[in-house]
Amino acid sequence: MSTLQEQATEEMTQAIHAWFDERLQRTDLNSSLDRTTMQVGIFSDFLLDYKPGRTTADDIDLGYDNDDDARPRTPARLDDAQVRELIAPQLTALVQARLAPLVNTAMIDYRFTFRGKFQTAQGKLHLSLLEYVNEDKRQLLLERIHAYIDQQLTQGTQPTQALESFFLARHLLDHQLFPQLDVAWTIAQFERILALNKATPDALAEHRHHILRAITQWVENDFLPQYYDRAQSAYRATEYALKAAVALDAQAMQPLDLLLYGAVMILRHEPSYAKARGLKFLEIARELGSERAVRMLHEGSGTFSEGEIHVKNALLECRANDVFATLTISIAQEEEAAYGQALAFITHLLANGFPKSYQIKLKSRAKAYLPIKGLAKSDTHRFFANALAWPALQPQLEAYARAAIAEYEFYADTEGEKNCMPGSYATFGLGLLDARHFPLIHDYMAQVDDEHQSVQDQFTAAFVERYGVTTATIPTLVACLRRCTDNVKLKIQAEFDDVEKLACLHQQLQGLEDYLVEHMLYPIWGKLEKMAALARKADGRRKELLIALLAAASKDDA
Repeated sequence: MSTLQEQATEEMTQAIHAWFDERLQRTDLNSSLDRTTMQVGIFSDFLLDYKPGRTTADDIDLGYDNDDDARPRTPARLDDAQVRELIAPQLTALVQARLAPLVNTAMIDYRFTFRGKFQTAQGKLHLSLLEYVNEDKRQLLLERIHAYIDQQLTQGTQPTQALESFFLARHLLDHQLFPQLDVAWTIAQFERILALNKATPDALAEHRHHILRAITQWVENDFLPQYYDRAQSAYRATEYALKAAVALDAQAMQPLDLLLYGAVMILRHEPSYAKARGLKFLEIARELGSERAVRMLHEGSGTFSEGEIHVKNALLECRANDVFATLTISIAQEEEAAYGQALAFITHLLANGFPKSYQIKLKSRAKAYLPIKGLAKSDTHRFFANALAWPALQPQLEAYARAAIAEYEFYADTEGEKNCMPGSYATFGLGLLDARHFPLIHDYMAQVDDEHQSVQDQFTAAFVERYGVTTATIPTLVACLRRCTDNVKLKIQAEFDDVEKLACLHQQLQGLEDYLVEHMLYPIWGKLEKMAALARKADGRRKELLIALLAAASKDDA
């Protein structure tokens, strides 16, 4: 045995022992299994990643191979043949020896996979070294799964636990537990979980997330590799290339329904940044021959009835496609009733699961825009600005805004500094029309993702210009400032020379974290040092209030 081979084998042996030893030291293994019947062991995967001098062992493989790692940095590299024929058998025997006394403990799941990635002189070598299945644990888990489905889903009427959905969704798509995937039955179990938990939106979202995550992993790791070659990278989306001579028979086409089910779930419920994956799944299904995918790409997912996605009369025509999250609106008669019908059309769809990161494609002779600098001059913007011309539609516009507002969602026709959350144009327009809509502004600002949106800065400036700074507007101004970015610029410092206004501001900032207070004071006074200089020159009640605001903005420094 060469010195290089000995060194490499020793390095990998130490990594294997370290992995097992570290997990044996855990004291929470049994308690973890006590949380749910859907788990019979903790660890099921073991990956050894050999890089000379940097070998690691872990429970998961993120799937990314750095191209630099695959290129030899020194002439001293093992050959593929050395790894396959001499080293791999030793490593497999070692893992088997460590595994044997643990297979019936809480540490090891019903199955255990040992895989290796090895840097060699020829590049990156991937080997599957061990596939272990504990048949007793497998049968026990299957019994528990069927019992759970019968008792909690089929016959059950109460909400279920998210942890159970986390495991169950993965089990149902595990080919070692269910070798013959029954797509219709599996989807029915997912739908039952969602139905039982629909009364609690946050819980429903968590269950849906677990189901979608399981489907996505099945699509990318089990289904698609049968028909596509994949190129994965930590820096860009996975690329798929259809293998030569792919032809699916009727039985092989059935899993496409699960692929489409996952695609629709992504498009309807995931944040806007995830939509590309849903569209990719649809395109793949189309490429594999799914007629349903073709219909979905042209007509929508089929989730909504024809009457919900298409309205046509003498006033207007509206058509929706939830796959592409587009609403096509043609206004034939520029009158209140036309925009009222269009708003009802949009609001109904959003309230029933239409993707909130949508866009409007508008045909209209009216070309109004909000009096706010920096907003996208899009069809979506123009539609709501047009609708705001009709005072009687304000209640409908507010109802729309409340249905549309959702954190981490953005109109599909905005990006960069013009990015804005659904409901923005209606909220901004209403907020500038009448103080009755101040509560809507508060609710809107509470949902703004200020890391990915800055149009609230421009609205805040327009708000101040429209209403000024008074004790009546300061609470709403504070709600806006809380979500503004550090780039917002307001020339309102002089307004707070008025002690009554200053006291109102102080009252509104009570109880907030110091960093938030400082963040909201900055657009008014700039750096705290400048405000401190003003406080030193002030007197009486004004001095007390300035000092109190400074103290609230620097609690940690006190």
